[in-house]
Amino acid sequence: PRLMLLDEPSFGLAPLIVQEIFHIMRRINTEEGVSMLLVEQNATLALELSSTGYVLETGRVVMAGSSSDLKNDEGIRKSYLGY
Repeated sequence: PRLMLLDEPSFGLAPLIVQEIFHIMRRINTEEGVSMLLVEQNATLALELSSTGYVLETGRVVMAGSSSDLKNDEGIRKSYLGY
């Protein structure tokens, strides 16, 4: 495939399994060139994997940008990342 759609791949799984799944996703993306559309409530994890992020609030995009910019945005960190 050229595109994978993933909806909450970490939901309800043990942290070690989540790490392995995200490691596999990264490998598929980099080695196979498969793009991914990821919906994930674990924003920190999602931003670590992605190059671009969108923050949705009640179904609306409230922020968009590079993952590194979103991770470093103080408002995003406090509101969504918890630190």
